[in-house]
Amino acid sequence: MKKWLSLIVVVLTASCSTIDCPLNSMVSTLYNIYDADGELLELSDSLTIVSFRKDGIDTTLNKLIGKSEFNLPISYSHPEDILIFNIFNDSVSTVDTVWIKKDDYPHFESVDCNAVFFHQLTDVRYTTNGIDSIVINNPSVDYDNTTVHFRFYPKNSH
Repeated sequence: MKKWLSLIVVVLTASCSTIDCPLNSMVSTLYNIYDADGELLELSDSLTIVSFRKDGIDTTLNKLIGKSEFNLPISYSHPEDILIFNIFNDSVSTVDTVWIKKDDYPHFESVDCNAVFFHQLTDVRYTTNGIDSIVINNPSVDYDNTTVHFRFYPKNSH
């Protein structure tokens, strides 16, 4: 009887100390692409995006064609991210720089889980060679990868 009681106590103790860390611990921003009329647009031109981060971990998305949305990771603890957008059609390549300012704040689940930062987007500015505009749609960036954070309007979208 004592053995069973000891076993039950061990099982209950182990199950109580197990923390369910989120399976999706990636914090990223979601961009939807729109035409000049505000309709969701599938890119007919090639879009390559490079993220230059101060921590040395650069990210490149190559040749997004036929997409109407894309996700980009966001730096954990830098006040501003810098992105390079290269839009290329059959004959013309346009390059724009995008600066995203944000406030970072730590998110704590448990000491057993990886450390993460959530973000509050505060500003976006950009050059306008191939970009008509980028608008912050939802400034809160967390684990939810279905929330549209930015509305991206390329120039001469077709």
